[in-house]
Order: sequence, then C-alpha cells, then structure tokens
Amino acid sequence: MTAIEYVALEVPDPTAADTFYGDAFGLGKTVRVRASQAPTTGFRGFTLSLVVSQPSTVDSLAGTALEHGATTLKPVRKSFWGYGGVVQAPDGTIWKIATSSKKDTGPATRNVDDIVLLLGVADVRATRQFYVDQGLTVSKSFGSKYVEFDTAGSPVKLALYSRKAAAKDAGVAPEGTGSHRIVVAGDAGPFTDPDGFVWESASA
Repeated sequence: MTAIEYVALEVPDPTAADTFYGDAFGLGKTVRVRASQAPTTGFRGFTLSLVVSQPSTVDSLAGTALEHGATTLKPVRKSFWGYGGVVQAPDGTIWKIATSSKKDTGPATRNVDDIVLLLGVADVRATRQFYVDQGLTVSKSFGSKYVEFDTAGSPVKLALYSRKAAAKDAGVAPEGTGSHRIVVAGDAGPFTDPDGFVWESASA
C-alpha cells in the first residue's frame, strides 16, 4: 500500500510560511515548506483539504487562518453536504476546511481528522491509470469524474478531480500556468505524473 508521508509547499518566503501554518493549522511535519521562486499564475491545479469532525472546528481553523493573513475564497457556511469554507494562504495555497456534520456533537477542538490532497487533472481516467501503474490502489472511483486512492495509515490522502471541477470547488477560475508549487513525498516516488505533479521519495 502506498503512503504519502508529507507534502512540501514551494514558497517564496519559507520563514513566513512556516509561521503561518504553525499559527493557523498546527499540522506539524505533514505539511512542509521549501524555498522557490518558480513562476506561477492563476490556479495551481490542486487544493488541500482539512476534514474535521464538527462545525466549531471548521470555525476555529478558518478563523486562525484568516487572522494570520489568509483570504476567503468561499465563506464558511452550511450546505446540503455539511459545513465548510475555502481560504487561500498568503503563499497562494488553497485550503478547504470542512465537516460532514451540520452541528457540534462534543467539546470544541482543533483536531484534524484527515488531510486530503486533491489534484485537478486534465484526464481523470488516464491519471488514475498512471497512479495504479505506480502501485497505488483505488478505493473509490466515479469514472471520469472523481477518484480516491487507498493510502490508509498515511497522514495525507490522495484524490483526483477534473481541473475544472477542482477549481469550481475551490471558488477560483481553472486557468493557470507555471509551477504547481507542491511536491508529494512518499514511498511511491520519485516520478512526475501526467499533469506535472512531482513526487519524491520521503527519504529525499
């Protein structure tokens, strides 16, 4: 079974980004930063999601993100699927914070149940097959619309969406060029996928 140990965000100011992520989310070494001046414009083709247990946790995490410099892409609100919103970190990374619960069922916490890396890709079926060929196992698939991989035990889960659908979910336009500004580290790498997302060995 393939595991993702961490994701590394490529940012122009690692010190500032480290401070932001520590203050806003407190994710430890699961989300790391490294220096990069690689050009990028528009949608970078991915989002990171924090899946939590109840609305008060969404409010807390979104609130601290905004307090420390994030901007709102989709305001936190109730919907038919639950409760959540989308923010953009100062380094440009898009974060969705959500729960399937519409009301609190316990004391307020800041616990994150899952971190999900959602890749917006040109051809979901083709990219799905590419990852299967790299040794990943599909846990959920809706044809050419959406795919989840089995990364049980990993601190980061992996899913695929079409680029247009991923952008719509994030509340941004799908257009974008240049670097994705993210590297995925796990036991499947190193390789570069069909959409240009770079994987490295977690020991690199």
